[in-house]
Amino acid sequence: MQTPTYILLYVADPIESAAFYEGIFGVEPVDVAPTFVLFVLGNGLKLGLWRRAGVEPAADGVPGASEICFALADRSAVDALFAVWADKGITIAQSPTAMDFGYTFTALDPDSHRIRAFVLE
Repeated sequence: MQTPTYILLYVADPIESAAFYEGIFGVEPVDVAPTFVLFVLGNGLKLGLWRRAGVEPAADGVPGASEICFALADRSAVDALFAVWADKGITIAQSPTAMDFGYTFTALDPDSHRIRAFVLE
């Protein structure tokens, strides 16, 4: 079985996006260059931020067509994270709400990629 180990996001400015993700992950990137920044998260998953203008082959997808998701322990954890991110001025696309799968909110990064926090209920 093949297990994905990387998520790549195409961004306008990798350095700006890195500052955003450093703020929400609480970890520094392991590699920083003008065209690419790499984070290694606690579970080993790697997040790469690649300057859209240099992607080969050229990317034609739009931000917001997929999500990075954080599963949390309970509703209070969702509400607490929402409060922290809102206080940081992170753009919120969806305030905490009950949906058919659970309780969730959705934020946007500087390129409008979606970041969802949720608890399954």
